[in-house]
Amino acid sequence: MTITDRTTATKRVPMDSLRKTALAAGVLYLVTFVSIPTLALYGPVLAPNYIVGPGPDTAVFLGGVLEMIVALTGIGTAVVLYPVLKRQNEGVALGLVGARVLEAATLFAGVVPLLSIVTLRQAGAGADALVTGQALVAQREWTSLLGQGLIPALNALLLGSLMYKSRLVPRVLPLLGFIGAALLVGSAAATLFGFWGQVSVPSALAALPIALWEFSLGVYLVVKGFKPSPITAAMVAADTPPAYRDSAV
Repeated sequence: MTITDRTTATKRVPMDSLRKTALAAGVLYLVTFVSIPTLALYGPVLAPNYIVGPGPDTAVFLGGVLEMIVALTGIGTAVVLYPVLKRQNEGVALGLVGARVLEAATLFAGVVPLLSIVTLRQAGAGADALVTGQALVAQREWTSLLGQGLIPALNALLLGSLMYKSRLVPRVLPLLGFIGAALLVGSAAATLFGFWGQVSVPSALAALPIALWEFSLGVYLVVKGFKPSPITAAMVAADTPPAYRDSAV
């Protein structure tokens, strides 16, 4: 009876570890949505005459902080999931980590021009800096279009393929990610060739499915964790001491 209890307890430890991994990844995915207010926070700094105006500056700094949080938590999602996902395909899992790092880099690169505009305004650069300010805004917009319009689609394809094949989550979730990836790339291309603006109703609708994919994945991992699969079974078996496995038999 004692051996059975010890065996059961030992088997429970790896599953608890997997649950913690799923919970951490889910929370990080949900934290990435803190950047939603940045569209409103950045409104004033994107105006053509912001440099010669009264501000505000605090909203821009707050938006920058939120985007930097998103950048770091985005890397965190891939790093936390890597030990599990590499059992499905190590190369693709490593690619996901790399893509998340690249996405984070574009987020940081997009924040810098806006903070530079604030610095010019606070320094009293005046009307002579209007052209410079407009150039920095253009740099921000292109960085956002190429970074946030394409890399999240790559993330969805990499993570979606791993989740779909491993069955760690319901397959409907990665399918939503695949659809969202196609729509996001199509929207980025349409914006690139001038069919609609980067901030427009069509671009917002095209981004909705991939946002829903990431939000749903975060919620599922927090609430349910990983589904039982060959990967989770193998991880439990690998972490269970042989002596206890023999006792269980």
